Amino acid sequence: MKVLVDTSVWSLMLRRNPATLNTSERHTVRELQDLVNDGRAVIVGAIRQELLSGIKHEAQFQALKSKLSVFEDSEISTADYENAAAAASKCMTAGVPTTSIDVFICALALDRQWPIFTSDRGFAQFQKVLKFQMYSRLTN
Repeated sequence: MKVLVDTSVWSLMLRRNPATLNTSERHTVRELQDLVNDGRAVIVGAIRQELLSGIKHEAQFQALKSKLSVFEDSEISTADYENAAAAASKCMTAGVPTTSIDVFICALALDRQWPIFTSDRGFAQFQKVLKFQMYSRLTN
């Protein structure tokens, strides 16, 4: 099964200095490495954009862009954006604040039945409303 990997997890592996990671973060990176090696890790353009955003030095930007180039983006359709808008409305009605990218990730995961691998605790709130799967090695 494919797993949609959120920015927070990719960032641990691709942007952070491994020496600064705590035990839990190191475990998360190892898990992502396993998913990548198994060909199960999925990235979408919005996540790629988040990862590349905010990098101040051109050389670092190009290095990260090069690392990410080995991963193909999953195809996105108009229906995906419409589903994300419906998911955002559902969250808003339930009183759960979202961001455009996070709710888009949730809608893709729900539609494609991909669990989301994230360290962002906000997704637990989205999951209560949208009922997508969260990735856990124990269950996958």
